[in-house]
Amino acid sequence: MTSVLVVEDDPNIVDLIRANLLVRGYQVAAASDRSEALAALEARRPEIILLDLMIPGVESFELCYEIRERTSAGLIVVSARRGEQDKVTALNAGADDYLTKPFGIEELMARITATLRRTRPAASQSDKGTIVLRPGLVVDLERQLVERDGVPVHLTPTEFALLAELIRGDGRLLSHAALLRAVWGRGYETETEYLRVYIRRLRAKLEAPGDAPLILTQPRAGYRLVRDAA
Repeated sequence: MTSVLVVEDDPNIVDLIRANLLVRGYQVAAASDRSEALAALEARRPEIILLDLMIPGVESFELCYEIRERTSAGLIVVSARRGEQDKVTALNAGADDYLTKPFGIEELMARITATLRRTRPAASQSDKGTIVLRPGLVVDLERQLVERDGVPVHLTPTEFALLAELIRGDGRLLSHAALLRAVWGRGYETETEYLRVYIRRLRAKLEAPGDAPLILTQPRAGYRLVRDAA
């Protein structure tokens, strides 16, 4: 049974989310402040976290960073803030998705389903063995492991899902819409800021200083991955 942690200080919203998740077979825990959230994270080990940015007594994105440092669980920020910069900041802080208030329950459920698909994906038949992207940089798609010069590289599930999709592209240019649809799901095709943030995060983790680019950008078109670059 999928476990969900709702970090929200408005009891009416908590009750609404809890009732709709319980009837769909989810386990639900709730926290109204930072200490409760971190304690529940440790005790419950949730697969999905719904995080309101406006938790009393904590900087807006601080708790987002703290949660991501402690878990690879799906993290969906739920906020009344509609600005693009807030969304980008949340994604940079480790969020997998960003949902604005007010929201419908069906939209929330779709976001949870899409996030779970990324955080516990099934490997395809072609995802076997290891792939050397360049000397010292090795990816095991089946086991979802990455090593650079023998040292494990930690990727969040969404980061790994994006890397895997680029690898499957086999050097072809993949459009923004195609990548967004494959990694985040249908309905995300115009959310290009998601790609900008996550491509930047992959480059920071996989490319050493002075390396040739691993992921190439074609402006206004998409991205492609270059294997065995010198």
